[in-house]
Amino acid sequence: MGIFDCDIHVYPSDSCPLESFVPDKLRLAVELGMDTQPWNGYRNPHGVNRRDVECDNAADLARLHLDPAGVIRGVLQPQPGLYLSMIQNVDVANAMARVWNDWQAENYLAQDARLLGSACLNMADPVAAAHEIRRIAANPQFVQVVVPGEAAFLYGHRFYDPVFAACEECGLVFALHPGVEGALSSSTPVGRPSTYLEWHSTLSLTYQAHVASMVCEGLFERFPRLRVMLVEGGIAWLPHLLWRLDKNFKALRHTVPRLRRLPSEYVFDHVWFTSQPIEEPADARDFLSLLGMVRAEERLCFSSDFPHWDFDDPGNVFPSSVSVAWREKIFRRNAEGLYGQRPAALPLPPNPQTPSAG
Repeated sequence: MGIFDCDIHVYPSDSCPLESFVPDKLRLAVELGMDTQPWNGYRNPHGVNRRDVECDNAADLARLHLDPAGVIRGVLQPQPGLYLSMIQNVDVANAMARVWNDWQAENYLAQDARLLGSACLNMADPVAAAHEIRRIAANPQFVQVVVPGEAAFLYGHRFYDPVFAACEECGLVFALHPGVEGALSSSTPVGRPSTYLEWHSTLSLTYQAHVASMVCEGLFERFPRLRVMLVEGGIAWLPHLLWRLDKNFKALRHTVPRLRRLPSEYVFDHVWFTSQPIEEPADARDFLSLLGMVRAEERLCFSSDFPHWDFDDPGNVFPSSVSVAWREKIFRRNAEGLYGQRPAALPLPPNPQTPSAG
């Protein structure tokens, strides 16, 4: 059927260096380390990438993942560039957003027509971030912006409205990706975890908080055409959150006067989810029930998380009990519908197995 992979990570390398995109006026700041961000203190002791692959450029990506998996579209997530909002110096962060986006466009998007870009932003300066969105939107291979789950404010806050206005205007998806939770404060509401295992296993707390904020702050009333993608957050928490929001809304709707509908209706109209890491109950029947509760046939999009250690092989990610019709929607159709809404969206390449030199 051809696969639309919504989460592929890329990094600078010797063959795709970032330094050449850094403008002269920024080089001293980078040499002084002003482009680095505070970290959260949690590290995988083995690193996050698979040890059996070395993927340094677009040709490697095609050879190791796109071609053997039959990927006809792949959405890139430039891992280090996700965290620009954590950089303390706002001017440096704004400039580095352009660096990361130009690096991605030249080294990957221009090298393979199957690849789609995620623009990195500095959410600490929403006006500058909106300007960057409008700049990169001239390239139709950019289909979304990507920001970290860690943030100064929950994403329903009106502080970020310039970003959402630009996303809506340009037809770009607003995507969240975890990784620096705990860099600004505790990654949980009641304190800092002691281990990487705890931190990694509780990342969905970020998504629950942001989704509740987006709904209750009336984000989707202010921006009715906004589309949100939650990457690498799982799905099992969603029925719990929506049940509580809908139940409590019936008695507390006066506290959220902007809302005209049930909270769950906003989510199922505006929010999509990637499959990796998909929760895998021991009983396949429970898995099917979970997919039904989150409306997977409409909202779930396949993601491999290539080349990370917990990468999902599309050949065995779902049990055989998932129907062919649902597989086609999850592996391809849902993402095509989501990302194909850009005014200048690209058609599929004539031969998806043949990289195109942009």
